[in-house]
Amino acid sequence: MNADFVFVDGPGIRWDAKYATWDNFTGKPVDGYLVNRVAGTRALAAALEKAHEKAESLGFGLLLWDGYRPQRAVDCFLRWASQPEDGRTKARHHPRITRAEMFEQGYVATRSGHSRGSTVDLTLYRLDTGELAPMGGDHDLMDPISHHGAPVGEAETANRRHLCSIMESCGFRRYDSEWWHYTLIDEPYPDTYFDFPVG
Repeated sequence: MNADFVFVDGPGIRWDAKYATWDNFTGKPVDGYLVNRVAGTRALAAALEKAHEKAESLGFGLLLWDGYRPQRAVDCFLRWASQPEDGRTKARHHPRITRAEMFEQGYVATRSGHSRGSTVDLTLYRLDTGELAPMGGDHDLMDPISHHGAPVGEAETANRRHLCSIMESCGFRRYDSEWWHYTLIDEPYPDTYFDFPVG
């Protein structure tokens, strides 16, 4: 990997790199993910360590779904979007929109902030049980219910607010259409889109 990039892990931080698995909106592992690990810039890793400490004080740990995303993975998304709909992942990930509309509505980008190395997709889990905190929708559910401020249950609303408060207090800005998506405000490579593989 690039010398300024590291695998993001540590006590209290779990990961499940969705695009390295069959459990993502394309329905298969994505180009550029050679291992099930989450990587990012050293600045991202340091900020996430602070976020972990804040989460821990509230009884939560962090579960990371994606960090650095090679441009070749984004290109793989574009090829997938041009193929006929087979319905395998539609109900779970984009029930009310087409593959093309995922890009038109800003859920997937042709040039992703993830490729700059300082964006992360994540959620909270409870330290006492290890269970994921309910958020009113799963990772990569491309639907208005995933937007910040969407009408979800009381517990789900509280958990989204916990995550947002934790991340914003540690130097991240949220993406309004995806409750799980945060970018480091002071990212070290704001204009560089990397393409080396994760592995």
